[in-house]
Amino acid sequence: MSPKPAPHTKPAFSMVDMGLANRDVGFAVGVTLVLAVLFVPLPSVLLDLGLAVSLALSALILMVALWIPKPLEFNSFPTLLLVVTMLRLSLNVASTRLILSQGHTGPGAAGGVIEGFSRFIVAGSFVIGIVIFAILVVINFIVISKGSTRIAEVAARFSLDAMPGKQMAIDADLGAGLIDETAAKERRKELEDESKFFGAMDGASKFVRGDAVAGLIITMINIVGGILIGVVQHGLPIGEAANVYTTLTIGDGLVSQIPALIVSLAAGLIVTKGGTEGAANEAVLTQLGKFPKALYMAAGLLFGIGLLPGFPLPVFAILAAMMAGLGFVMDREAKARAAREAASAIAGEAAASAPPEDDVQQTLKLDDLRLDLGGALVPLINRPDAALPGKIKSLRHLFAREYGFVLPSVRIKDDPVLGADSYAITVQGVAAATAEVRATGMMVINPSEAAIALPGPRTKDPTFGLEVVWVDQSHADAAEAAGCTVVDPESVITTHLTEVIKQHMPELLTYGAVQELIEGLPRPYQKLAGEISGTSPTILVQHVLQALLLERISIRNLPLIVEAIAEAGRTTSSVTLITEHVRRRLSNQICHALTDAQGFVPVITMSSAWETEFNGAVRMNGDERNFLMSPQRVQEFVLEARKEIQQFAQKDEWPALMVSPEVRSFVRSMLERVSPMTQVISHNEVHRKAALRTVATIGG
Repeated sequence: MSPKPAPHTKPAFSMVDMGLANRDVGFAVGVTLVLAVLFVPLPSVLLDLGLAVSLALSALILMVALWIPKPLEFNSFPTLLLVVTMLRLSLNVASTRLILSQGHTGPGAAGGVIEGFSRFIVAGSFVIGIVIFAILVVINFIVISKGSTRIAEVAARFSLDAMPGKQMAIDADLGAGLIDETAAKERRKELEDESKFFGAMDGASKFVRGDAVAGLIITMINIVGGILIGVVQHGLPIGEAANVYTTLTIGDGLVSQIPALIVSLAAGLIVTKGGTEGAANEAVLTQLGKFPKALYMAAGLLFGIGLLPGFPLPVFAILAAMMAGLGFVMDREAKARAAREAASAIAGEAAASAPPEDDVQQTLKLDDLRLDLGGALVPLINRPDAALPGKIKSLRHLFAREYGFVLPSVRIKDDPVLGADSYAITVQGVAAATAEVRATGMMVINPSEAAIALPGPRTKDPTFGLEVVWVDQSHADAAEAAGCTVVDPESVITTHLTEVIKQHMPELLTYGAVQELIEGLPRPYQKLAGEISGTSPTILVQHVLQALLLERISIRNLPLIVEAIAEAGRTTSSVTLITEHVRRRLSNQICHALTDAQGFVPVITMSSAWETEFNGAVRMNGDERNFLMSPQRVQEFVLEARKEIQQFAQKDEWPALMVSPEVRSFVRSMLERVSPMTQVISHNEVHRKAALRTVATIGG
């Protein structure tokens, strides 16, 4: 006969699981019960349970305070302190009710816990109990609570005052590439949590002091009220009433003050830990172990005191031997730890020099932007007052404001391969520029190009190719007095880096960067960007934005750009035609950027002959446009245009070249290599309120 199959049973759901699943409800019920004790009379059995819970919670809080590595890991302590304080006060009220109502019945009127404390500590004399209670109150109120309150107050103030400096340090490390965005966010969150924690501890420490004062007041009320009730209502002799009620009250006060003293000690341990990491025993013993000679000297001093007449020599001799033994153990452990650290450092250097076995993924990663510094330039980033990381950090705000372009973090590192005074700028793994600066010098530019006798090597400015002289800082004031421009090495590197980034903005605007820009748009424009026709709307938006950045047109007005792309995308898929439509929608922005101090947009036009020839060279085939002009004529046009542009470039003026809409993109591609700073605009991109001023004509 086959065995009977076991019935289908559901998996058991234990009471423990139910309790864990409803911890929030349980905590709320617990707080509600604490408040209820203030008003509902408790029998002595429940009072004993509550007092035992108060003692257990206090011991638990002290143990956690001893073992937490950092104060922030117990950031719920202020909240817990309030709850525990309220629990003790509510139990005080409940015990007061029992003492005053049932005290005439004997020492067990308020439960076994209070009776046990009164018998054990009071030792049959309520005078001894009063003295011990007073001493505990003084220790808690004047020594521990007052000191903890002061430390918490100062820590909160210093933490708040130090926050701006710590924020700047995080930003500097981020700009220097020492940490990434994730690590920066974690450090900012930790800084914010630290400030909030010490601020909360400053307020929570007042709970401890208030608890001590409240315990003292409640004790006085119990003694006076109990004697009056015993004598007046129950007819007890005044001596017997004083003995009974005072003994019960002192027992009650001790039951409250001992947990309060334990919690005060825990609060003091947390606020005094400060920046020390590790459990309390590890932190204290590790730091004491660093000075074994101090332990030896203390042992000798103890033994010397024991030799004095009248002192118990065996006690001091035993303590001296224990302290000397502790010093010996700590000294040996410190030497062993130093040996382990030295061996670990050697092993780490060997591992760093050895080729990694499985680091392929890390090798494939490229820094979008990297600044490599030679040995002599390293102080520009690791000095306490180093300005270079902060200046590079400010470039992110500059490009966001001027171009609407979120610049990736620039990683700064030293490169032993470079010359001592050299630096290199790398864009996506490809060297974009290399130059030299003097870390301890100043670069002097002479605007008048007249010969000035300044000691120092002659060279060229790495950014614009101007003739410069590198001088010592002691000659900087003399150069400025002579009318020269003096630039520090940090500004030279930052300016060079800025121009390199401007040249490579299209490459730096990756798909991921465009996706982040779109996600930062208001919800309607995010939806519109997703509805742009094409197989990949984000790729289309990326190509248009890259085309705009290539000509240094700001993409900050991204909602308008997305709207214009969506408009043009309904009729064409050509990136060139869509870009031209976007430029027309940005006509006000483009003209505003080109307006001079007099309120005019200076432009260079083409002669009618060149206009006719260019328009005739354009061939349209649907969305495709081709440009058919002989290389010789293209070269002739470029030379004539360059001649006119250079006349203004020498005065640092950059008028735009205005052409017909059909040929604008072709003319721009011709001038891109010879004059990338020159804007090429079409008639359609001239805003209706813009005032034009023709300053030159090509071929005129």
